[in-house]
Amino acid sequence: MKMRKRLKPRYFFIGAFLVFTLFFCSIYLIYTGLFIPNKLFLPRDAIIGCDVSHYQGEIQWEVLSAQKISFAFIKATEGSSHIDSKFEENWNLASETNLYLGAYHFFSFESPGSTQAEHFCEQVGKRESMMLPVVDIEFYGSFHEKNTDPIEIRKQLDAFIQVIEKNYGTKPIIYTTKEGYRHFIKGYYLDCPLWIRSILTYPSLDRTWTFWQYTSREQLKGYEGEETYIDMNVFHGDEEDFKELFIQIP
Repeated sequence: MKMRKRLKPRYFFIGAFLVFTLFFCSIYLIYTGLFIPNKLFLPRDAIIGCDVSHYQGEIQWEVLSAQKISFAFIKATEGSSHIDSKFEENWNLASETNLYLGAYHFFSFESPGSTQAEHFCEQVGKRESMMLPVVDIEFYGSFHEKNTDPIEIRKQLDAFIQVIEKNYGTKPIIYTTKEGYRHFIKGYYLDCPLWIRSILTYPSLDRTWTFWQYTSREQLKGYEGEETYIDMNVFHGDEEDFKELFIQIP
């Protein structure tokens, strides 16, 4: 019987070194946005867009809009009193491009949902060719799964949705992370379009999503602020489906 040859130690270390090098190179490429794995899941004719806030600083919308994107969601409000400092400027300049536009509200766990919705309605109002309002509900700061009551949060979110529906005649799009979905949304709000954040993998959910934020590490031309990267999103559907996501102005 022949004896199996032992792998020489130097070959083992060389192999291990190559594996670790490949691993860390992959992490670097993903972290810097040079490689975005989720792009592999996007169909060739995907309807792509971005979402922005004051973190992108000064945006040259004519430059940004020319980079194969079709829509942009712009942060408008947060909580019951905060207004994004760049909202009006971003909206006015973006309106001069061919992008479809929507406004979003960052939901606070520290004030009533009804007053937050009233704040959004007052600041945003109804604008020409405006997509459905968006409420962004996710953990932030010191708020996490262990110290947030999903029943109470849903109560406040219900109040927010009621005000939005009264003012716009439609339910809002709900944006959330995978953690936020499990804690607050799963099994509820089935009549609200879902916008899910899943930046490392394809979103596997028990319901259909309408928008998917597939990366937060894209780098496009046309903005200069404290945030180097920009969030990118894809719509789940075709152009006819997309046309159904706009408010109706009498």
